[in-house]
Amino acid sequence: MAWFSKKPRIATTPEPVEAPSRMQGLWAKCENCDEIIYRQELEKNLNVCPHCDHHLPWPARARLDGLLDPNSFEEFDKELEPQDPLGFTDSKKYKDRLRTTRKSLEENDAFISGVGRIEGKQVSIGCFVFEFMGGSMGSVVGEKVTRVFERAHELRCPAIVFSASGGARMQEGIFSLMQMAKTSAAIARFREVGKPYISVMLHPTTGGVAASFAWLGDVTLAEPKALIGFAGPRVIEQTIRQRLPEGFQRSEFLLEHGMIDTIVPRKEMRATLAQVINLLG
Repeated sequence: MAWFSKKPRIATTPEPVEAPSRMQGLWAKCENCDEIIYRQELEKNLNVCPHCDHHLPWPARARLDGLLDPNSFEEFDKELEPQDPLGFTDSKKYKDRLRTTRKSLEENDAFISGVGRIEGKQVSIGCFVFEFMGGSMGSVVGEKVTRVFERAHELRCPAIVFSASGGARMQEGIFSLMQMAKTSAAIARFREVGKPYISVMLHPTTGGVAASFAWLGDVTLAEPKALIGFAGPRVIEQTIRQRLPEGFQRSEFLLEHGMIDTIVPRKEMRATLAQVINLLG
């Protein structure tokens, strides 16, 4: 028998597994200033760091609950689930990835949509779930975004979409890329009713989502320091072999260059949306 197939003479002792702490999950760390924050305090502050005002990720359902009038949100299309038309496999089968993500997040896909009210005014609204495969846009996400505008057209009310996405979902190939044209066409039809489409771009909004409906708002808002663009800064630098300006593709840079209308801190978002709706809706 070869020497390397023999069992070791000294038995290895497995490392002790620490029991989960009772304090685990009670605290959060700001990714900007590294301050430790009591999670309950952070949630009351809409996931904005009370020390440096950094905007941490805010779950989609918490965002909708915080921005809409209490108990006014009615969700639609929750039953829609993505399929695997290409039988796609990379390091993991697409259908297995979907199954795992659905189970961990209890969401069927990367977009939540429905109808609600802001200060009594009805809106058709949708919000990306970035935690679901990077908020990537596949066939179901594209369909649900399209229905936000179709519903707004039917109800003759404003449409609002909160975008946070890495772009098109590569596991669905051309079926994903088709959603860029599909959602853009829905916006064109919606404009017939003369109601505003308010696009709110969160961190990050990139790829096919940025290249389609996210940039087509009548009013385009963004949260502070959000990364917004088609390709990321690193890809652009590697392509053009040049250093990019400081803060390139951040919402402050885009505002300075006329690419968005204004930057709205999270605590002011509800009041700003209400103001825009009253002016244009």
